[in-house]
Amino acid sequence: MHIAILTFEGYNELDSLIALGVLNRVKSADWRVSIASPTPRVRSMNGVVIESMATLEEASAADAVIVGSGMQTRDVVADRRLMARLQLDPSRQLLAGQCSGALILAKLGLLDGIPACTDLTTKPWVLEAGVEVLNQPFFAKDNVATAGGCLASHYLAAWLIARLVSTEAAVSALHYVAPVGEKDEYVARAMRHVTPSLPATATASAS
Repeated sequence: MHIAILTFEGYNELDSLIALGVLNRVKSADWRVSIASPTPRVRSMNGVVIESMATLEEASAADAVIVGSGMQTRDVVADRRLMARLQLDPSRQLLAGQCSGALILAKLGLLDGIPACTDLTTKPWVLEAGVEVLNQPFFAKDNVATAGGCLASHYLAAWLIARLVSTEAAVSALHYVAPVGEKDEYVARAMRHVTPSLPATATASAS
């Protein structure tokens, strides 16, 4: 099982790395979580340089993809050659857009008829792309999810774990990273957002 987190130049550390940390709470031999970038290294909006773990082509073949956010997302969507490398397909993948990642999904035509969550800076650009923007942190329909706000990234991670493994695994991952003394409240709040979007079988197992 391969989950790729698309991470571009000028990326937001919270958007890519929180999801990376939560997703890696799943301990399974066939579970792989990768930072996927168009270049061997990318520098964050705050100067943090990380190495790519997968190509965009590998991400396009992954079981699930989180499209990360950053300061240069409008440059990404304006780069036709770069966008052409993103062969994403919700009929065979779970797709998640974090903050301005929703703009990339919109420009790829993957949010047609699906409202989205995004950050306040990106909101007008997503609206301009013809996508309804919701005033909430998380929304998912079928195999496509979006989250708005850096600290909503764990909602996407929980949704992916619940869809790919189990609701129990998602709860366990969130419980591990939740603040001490607030774990039950933190997990319950997150799952209130995520659970309504899960298939009936997963929802039943959580009840």
